[in-house]
Amino acid sequence: MSKKIGFIGLGTMGFPMAVNLKKAGFEVIGYDAFKGVYEKASAAGITMVETITEVAQQADEAIISMVRDYAQNVDVIFGEGGLLSAQPINKTIIVMSTLAPDTMNELGKKVGEESELTLISAAVSGGASGAQAGTLSIMTSGSEEIVKSFKPYFDAIGSNTFYYGAEPGNSQVAKLVNNMILGVNMNAVAEGLKLGNHYGLPEEEIFNLLKVSTGDSWVVRNWSDVSEWTADTALAVLLKDLIATYNEGIKHNISMPFNALSSTQLFNSMGKEKPKA
Repeated sequence: MSKKIGFIGLGTMGFPMAVNLKKAGFEVIGYDAFKGVYEKASAAGITMVETITEVAQQADEAIISMVRDYAQNVDVIFGEGGLLSAQPINKTIIVMSTLAPDTMNELGKKVGEESELTLISAAVSGGASGAQAGTLSIMTSGSEEIVKSFKPYFDAIGSNTFYYGAEPGNSQVAKLVNNMILGVNMNAVAEGLKLGNHYGLPEEEIFNLLKVSTGDSWVVRNWSDVSEWTADTALAVLLKDLIATYNEGIKHNISMPFNALSSTQLFNSMGKEKPKA
């Protein structure tokens, strides 16, 4: 008999992740505040329920939360009709949302003190295309024993899973590190192309050079997609993470000037004004 896993938040990322869990043989108990997704989800074989309480009641051992932010996670867990209303025992909530590291630690502490649930964090990288293909990179933290036991779930939605220690917020730090390097590298590639274009160098040949030389990177190899990112989609998400990284640096007195420059450049490329201090 297949395990039942709860899944809350079937949006752009969550829906294909839930579908891949279903394809891997798990029974997915789904819930989303937007009822428009229910018909599509049901057609994909996901068992959709009307309340979060039902998710908590029916899930065997784990419930994935793929909602937007801290406030929504608090509402999912502690709100009226939330997970705790079912009084679940010996179950784990896997928070796959992107939160600030300290915020994730606070959420983990709150769950531990006020419920019989366990919380682990599992930030993801790879975007909507990675979610659809089941090739996400998954950055986990929390109980190592639980993370290891949930490997079949992670394998169903991603290609690589990494573990960063007991503090739930550690996985969020790992995601910020990855996205900071992505942002810096995007700006480096764009500036290199600008110089090459000024001298009339064929752009295709620049990329042919980079792909076999020391300037190679994921950004170089995926520039055709990266260059199509817009202010309403991937760039907005990346900018949010660059700002979060900047705030972490200020908070902990860690100098990251390239991140600050990349944030400013990304603001400019999106046609936004630099925020006032």
